[in-house]
Amino acid sequence: MNDLFTWAALGSLTGASAATLLATNVIGGLIGPSGDKARKWIALGFALVLSYLTAAFADDAGPEKWIIAFFNGLVIFSAALGINQLPPGNRQATNASPTQLAQGREPRYIRSWV
Repeated sequence: MNDLFTWAALGSLTGASAATLLATNVIGGLIGPSGDKARKWIALGFALVLSYLTAAFADDAGPEKWIIAFFNGLVIFSAALGINQLPPGNRQATNASPTQLAQGREPRYIRSWV
């Protein structure tokens, strides 16, 4: 049980980003291909919820923690989204059919929805 998510891990950037990515891909996979556009919003919502939950448990912070939690949520979202995919040259083509794969490329379980 110590190797799985813990409250301390979810409070870190790495844990929160991993949880956001995992939850978004699982929910998107359950919705199906029609939910691909909703994945970004699901990820943003999940990242903000995790950030505000972390802020709610912070005892030593003042009222500004809620403003900081918003920006931390954006950082979590950006890390889960993959900042390295933001430049247009690094994005996958989204107009190609998912069944058409480039020669020699295997389908990926976690695919880009940016």
